[in-house]
Amino acid sequence: MTSDPIIRLGSLAAGVLAADPRAVARAMSLVEDESPAGAELLRAVFARTGRAFLVGVTGPPGAGKSTLVDRLTLEARAEGTRVGVIAVDPTSPFSGGAVLGDRVRMGRHAADAGVFIRSMATRGHLGGVARATTDVAAVLDAAGTELIFIETVGVGQDEVDIARTADVTVVVFVPGTGDDVQALKAGIMEIADVFVVNKADREGGDRLVQAIAANQALQTWTADAWRPPILKTVATTGEGIPQLWGAIGEYRARHPRDGTRRRARHGQRLRELLAARFLDHLERTLPPGELDRVVDRIAAGEIDPYSAADELVEQYVVRRAGPTERGVRRARRTRRSE
Repeated sequence: MTSDPIIRLGSLAAGVLAADPRAVARAMSLVEDESPAGAELLRAVFARTGRAFLVGVTGPPGAGKSTLVDRLTLEARAEGTRVGVIAVDPTSPFSGGAVLGDRVRMGRHAADAGVFIRSMATRGHLGGVARATTDVAAVLDAAGTELIFIETVGVGQDEVDIARTADVTVVVFVPGTGDDVQALKAGIMEIADVFVVNKADREGGDRLVQAIAANQALQTWTADAWRPPILKTVATTGEGIPQLWGAIGEYRARHPRDGTRRRARHGQRLRELLAARFLDHLERTLPPGELDRVVDRIAAGEIDPYSAADELVEQYVVRRAGPTERGVRRARRTRRSE
């Protein structure tokens, strides 16, 4: 193979578009590392994205999310749908890689060419979803994957990022793991398109269903609004899985191309990229050691972090941007103070 990096990336992009498993895996590694090569690859394939339907599966640890995704994958494959699974795992403190390895738990699909499973590490990113998840999903999308499951790390009420990432969000609860009513107060309740009480054969399953229904009754629903169904499943046996698959299909039929969510997904990723690029630009602009000196001032109580951030932006960004930009920023500060 030629050593020209541009040609190599072109070949890799062609492999992704041809759904070559090795090319897809290599492309995922590049974008997950957020490398310049990964960005170039995404530029090459982005025009072929936007066709996959993303299903987010979230909920507390131990709720059986992996087993649910495994069962739902079987349902999708029975219909001939090409499936991708992105399992966002905790980060190893030693390697930085994924710890749990859901590919092991979904071993039955290993020989199925119509299923691609990828474990991703959160790498410290809050919200239950790895920062590059949207980009990894875009690679699968460009490869012609029709349905992509995104299983979050399982950290409880902080997993709200999935609502911006997925086209439909399935929130999974399990009875007998603590105060169910307290769990229903968490922000995670507000992102659900479908509720699932998994391991519903356990004691307290019906009570948890009733608690979710009571929470819904406190809200006002318009006649045409989608009211999230509450389904009971036992993923280990497959009980309730056809009903869950049907509910996801019904939601998709009601929202075939949810432009609002897709726009939010891309907007969130754009903001993340802009923040990273801005910080990189600022650090390259600062004199050597300046950032450390500002941190020392904050630690010594000489200045607060908010004022320090304003000073750095004013001195090293605004002043170098020219008088027009300075005037715009002054006008914004004036409006905020009024």
